Amino acid sequence: MFPLRPHQPPAAALFPLHSSLSIEEFNNVKWEDLSDCNNNCIKEKEPVLKAKSKHHVLRRTRSLNAPSPVQQFGPCGRIMKNSAMVMQIQDPASQRLTWYKPPLTVLVIKKVSDASVLAPFVQLVDWLLQEKNMVVWVESAVLEDTLLNEDVRFKAIRNMLVTFKDGRDDLTDRIDFIVCLGGDGTLLYASLLFQQSVPPVMAFHLGSLGFLTPFRFDNFQEQLTSVLEGHAALTLRSRLRCVMQRKGERKHESKTQEQDPADADARPVANSILVLNEVVIDRGPSPYLSNIDLFLDGKYITSVQGDGLIVSTPTGSTAYAAAAGASMIHPSVPAIMVTPICPHSLSFRPIVVPAGVELKISVSPESRNTSWVSFDGRNRQELFHGDSLRVTTSIYPVPCICAQDQISDWFASLADGLHWNVRKRQKCLDELSDLTASGSEDTLDEIENMKLYDV
Repeated sequence: MFPLRPHQPPAAALFPLHSSLSIEEFNNVKWEDLSDCNNNCIKEKEPVLKAKSKHHVLRRTRSLNAPSPVQQFGPCGRIMKNSAMVMQIQDPASQRLTWYKPPLTVLVIKKVSDASVLAPFVQLVDWLLQEKNMVVWVESAVLEDTLLNEDVRFKAIRNMLVTFKDGRDDLTDRIDFIVCLGGDGTLLYASLLFQQSVPPVMAFHLGSLGFLTPFRFDNFQEQLTSVLEGHAALTLRSRLRCVMQRKGERKHESKTQEQDPADADARPVANSILVLNEVVIDRGPSPYLSNIDLFLDGKYITSVQGDGLIVSTPTGSTAYAAAAGASMIHPSVPAIMVTPICPHSLSFRPIVVPAGVELKISVSPESRNTSWVSFDGRNRQELFHGDSLRVTTSIYPVPCICAQDQISDWFASLADGLHWNVRKRQKCLDELSDLTASGSEDTLDEIENMKLYDV
């Protein structure tokens, strides 16, 4: 949390003018005689600090996109000290990549079945091996590409690559950072490979839409060198943790808990999956509309009657959810989006809920058919009566490297990828311009009447 300005209430009003405290010291203040509060008044006493007194300036060096919420409400009310429950809004400009040791291993993911990516792939891999002396990992299926094996330059470096196979080899703690060559699907695939902590991802636009791939390949050497030196902004794209619970299985607690990332023995829970875009529940091949019950933190919210439901991250708000009528949300906003698919109700609008809640989706007992679930377009499976799907925000985001910064990259993607708010500009009225320049007080109605008289 960034420090506050000296004049910003209510913190400054509680300290004498000569006091200057850091936020850490402010949070450790021992407030005395607060029990004597009466008639909205408290005794004017200086706080007693637990920590040693140091001189700090209560100011912030850059403006925030939004202020951090205060923890005091009125003379007596305060939020109970619980770091897990207090929302903190972080300045997007403060999220920057740093390496505590030089990166040595890089995973290169390329778009499959696309001949246009072969030349950039060979050029990139050769440069990483020869110029940067890095260990390059690729998927084993890449080496089976017929067109790639016919490339003379690739034959010289083929045996220098380290391969892995999806679903068999564990890449945890083996990869320092990831380079994606292709479209948005390559980034989704990278997210699928790492179901816990994800290395920083640098995505080059060599696909179709490219909403999540901000880098251009023309000057990749300069851009990669800058990233390897630690000069890059980051966008932390949150993911959803989805847990399937089949009928008859042992019931979990109403709030699924992820394991502590600091635990060296932490392992992903069985039948759970992390998604970057969305999880979709639909009616599948059935001709009947789906009937899905939606719970939030164990409380029944509503039933979805229609073609289905989309539960998405802010990153996924510009994907399937946008096509279903949801608002587009910046990936730094902590939220979960709930969007119905063709609901049979005129009043069912998409909603946004806090990122910390847990959603439970199950087939309604009155439903005439089962439902189907897919995770980022993969692992499609049937959801039967009595089954449930639990969804909450994961503690493992995808750190995406920015070409410029969080804000510029997102609006550039909206404009270039989705042509957001693109239309022909309205022309100005020549008569109105002349009147404004001359200072005339004639109205537009009078101008129209003059035109009629001229006719």
